[in-house]
Amino acid sequence: MDQPKAATSVAGQEHWTRKGDVELFLWEKRSATPGKALGTVLFVQGSSMASQPSFDLQVPGRPHSSAMDYFAGCGFDAWCVDMEGYGRSDKKRDINCDIANGADDLAAATAYITKTRGTKQFLVYGISSGALRAALFAQRHPDRVKRLALDAFVWTGEGSPTLAERRKKLPDFSARNRRPIDRAFVRSIFNRDHPGCAEEKVIEAFADAILKLDDSVPTGTYVDMCSKLPVVDPAKIAVPTLVMRGQFDGIAGFDDLVEFFKRLPNSDKQFTVMPGISHASFHQINYLMVYHILHSFFAQPDPIYRG
Repeated sequence: MDQPKAATSVAGQEHWTRKGDVELFLWEKRSATPGKALGTVLFVQGSSMASQPSFDLQVPGRPHSSAMDYFAGCGFDAWCVDMEGYGRSDKKRDINCDIANGADDLAAATAYITKTRGTKQFLVYGISSGALRAALFAQRHPDRVKRLALDAFVWTGEGSPTLAERRKKLPDFSARNRRPIDRAFVRSIFNRDHPGCAEEKVIEAFADAILKLDDSVPTGTYVDMCSKLPVVDPAKIAVPTLVMRGQFDGIAGFDDLVEFFKRLPNSDKQFTVMPGISHASFHQINYLMVYHILHSFFAQPDPIYRG
């Protein structure tokens, strides 16, 4: 399969759409072979950062640091969207922007991309609570999803030490719609499971990019993940699905994911464990392995079934 040969930055284009009265910011990077894209990848952010720091992070001296640049270089069109309450999207409503609200954002974003670019189906990648948003979106709109990749996903929360610790703060999260974030918090994402899985310069660049856009983020995904799981039903996710689990990830309980995987009805499904990965897989030392796994799944030919 073709891989990008140079670590060049691809020009991006900003877009805006509306979800009712809410303005949503979208960011697009077109395929290196315009008109012949292999598909359209939609990247879905996690709980504590906007979309561009997650998927278009530029770090000097780190080849293919931007996942969007990488996939555009491979021949895909790449998009991301700031969920309501994050980054450049609206933060005006007095709500906590839960997982269901994020799935609504994805519905609005895909409707806009379809209208603007003619895209009929999407290759959807979500990480952490973004994986929950993506899964719920696929459950609601299977016709819009060609393939679904769930990274750092959690189903019932069973066996998750990170969520066990987070539940201790549930009363605080439930009492307000936003929670503050700072550099120490961003660093804790990389230190809580298995320190040393990410380079210091990448952590600092990630923190810089996140904090440039937000000093607080919504609490809704934390409340959902601590008290309302499961929020998706694997039996209702009919699309081809890849479950990606970092070796050291404290969010994604292994047995929990296996049980989720067993219940997925589509036989076109894969489960992969990513060695040397904790959380925030695109920002780990082994990020190129993560790209390879995801690229392979998204570029996979559709199976031929014979009676």
